[in-house]
Amino acid sequence: MDTRKLKYFLAVVDHGGFNRAAEHLLIAQPSLSQTIAGLEKELGVPLFHRIGRRAVLSDAGKELVGPARLVMRDLDAAQSAVQALRGVRSGQLDIVTMPSPGIEPLTSMIAAFTRSYPSVRLNVEAAFTPEEVIESVRNGSTEIGLAGSATAIRVAGVEVLELERQPLILIVNPQADTFGPGDAIAREDLNGHRLIASQRGSLMRWLVDDALARGVNAEIVVEVAHRTSVLPLVLAGVGHAVMPSSWAPTAGKAGLRTLLIEPVSHLEVAILSRKDDLTPAARAFLQVAKDHAE
Repeated sequence: MDTRKLKYFLAVVDHGGFNRAAEHLLIAQPSLSQTIAGLEKELGVPLFHRIGRRAVLSDAGKELVGPARLVMRDLDAAQSAVQALRGVRSGQLDIVTMPSPGIEPLTSMIAAFTRSYPSVRLNVEAAFTPEEVIESVRNGSTEIGLAGSATAIRVAGVEVLELERQPLILIVNPQADTFGPGDAIAREDLNGHRLIASQRGSLMRWLVDDALARGVNAEIVVEVAHRTSVLPLVLAGVGHAVMPSSWAPTAGKAGLRTLLIEPVSHLEVAILSRKDDLTPAARAFLQVAKDHAE
């Protein structure tokens, strides 16, 4: 097995099939198929199920993805380490983040990181639960993860740095702003209002469900998985939205009012990484994160 075969294998995974992968790699499709077949022969198991023009990972293929990414990342790290001796910092850093931490503090940390390391390319992937972030970091798909949880995250085998606590706020629908002056409301003040809610399992949805369970007569009008839809829906007058305070600056720029919801619930935001074998880029990003936390 060599790194070329692993590179070709990951190209098929990332591009969803042999034809697109071959186009990306600038090689002929038969050559790519032959290389993957050789890799499968070496391993003694099929890595893909061919379904029409689609290539679907087998169980063995799924197991290979994480280790293959680690090998390629370690190769990049070796190249970056040598280049650093010449004053060059390059390579790629793979990050996974949940939606709200992906607004802040990730934006501020990326801004600081790219100022110091402009030649490093950042690849930011999406996750929707802390468990998805933890698994991505553990299996090597990404080096750095940002997660938000109702409680502090503690997980064996993964380094966790607590970054900040984000209180939950209400992004106010300007067409139904009957809350009066001030910058805070009680949960009971949601009575009679229409709400845009996150999917079950999030802290924001828990607050809404808890208010409903306590007798608050609010109505969930829309349930959204993609949080990029939240601000447009509020601006369109569909309803109010319960979100972490990381959304407040963007909401303010859009002309929307935000209110602290009391009693205050906090989203605990942390950055996750492997304990060992991090690339220079990942170690540099963690230092940026530590500076942010301080």
